[in-house]
Amino acid sequence: MFDIGFWELVVIGVVALVVLGPERLPVAIRTASHWIRLIRSTANSVKAELEQELKLQDLHNDLKKAEQLQMNNLSPELQESIEQLKTAAQSVTRPYEQQNTIQPASAVAEVKEEPVAPISVATPDEEPTVIPAARAQPSAEQGEVKP
Repeated sequence: MFDIGFWELVVIGVVALVVLGPERLPVAIRTASHWIRLIRSTANSVKAELEQELKLQDLHNDLKKAEQLQMNNLSPELQESIEQLKTAAQSVTRPYEQQNTIQPASAVAEVKEEPVAPISVATPDEEPTVIPAARAQPSAEQGEVKP
């Protein structure tokens, strides 16, 4: 890629050793290798994403060809592409259909009341004052009247 030979690498290493010193050189090498690894992984993910987009574009073009031929006299490649598109469309819509279904009433959890402990409030100069915690009162809508 850069056409750097062995002796050029040795010169770069000696210059780095002189400039950074033996204490900071290992840290600099680790940091540089981390960044190189990060750049490579990013490049690979972009490459994979582009390949996937190109494949989808090819499938889309095959579908357009099939529409133009009115689905008659299709080649086996086009028929396979159409089947792949149909299965991909079904796999995409299935999760959304499952999310839109209504859960039965038995699946809804019941709310339970738990006892509430009193809260103590104190300042540094005073002795603590205990304030009883408020309990949930049934509302008038449920048929009971608040005191």
